[in-house]
Amino acid sequence: MDETTTPAPPAEEAKTHESWRPDEDVDPRSIEQEAGEPLIGDIVDAIRTVFDPEIPINIYDLGLIYAIDSRKDGSIKIEMTLTAPGCPVAEDIPIWVRDAVVKVDGSTTVDVEIIWDPPWDPGMMTDYAKIELGMY
Repeated sequence: MDETTTPAPPAEEAKTHESWRPDEDVDPRSIEQEAGEPLIGDIVDAIRTVFDPEIPINIYDLGLIYAIDSRKDGSIKIEMTLTAPGCPVAEDIPIWVRDAVVKVDGSTTVDVEIIWDPPWDPGMMTDYAKIELGMY
């Protein structure tokens, strides 16, 4: 009696959502996402309500947001920097970002991480921020 076994189909790999980076020339509202993921465009809108207290520009347009990762379970991870390591509100800004983003539909948890590489420089600002600050 010849017994043959059919190999099991390969296990389906878990889909991971790549982080979105503001330096990509992609409108955050045009990103295709899985159903249930908090929308990157909505997250960006929430971040734009947070302002650097020393500069009258929101932190998104200042170029302080390096990556946004939105997952189907509603978790959101944001990597950001500050204009300077000695920023007097360095401990507060991540909390302000978290508090703004947690209000986005579908979000469950928000993790905001401060990173220093690459260091921030004025060239990271959007054209809007540069115009508002008279840099053009």
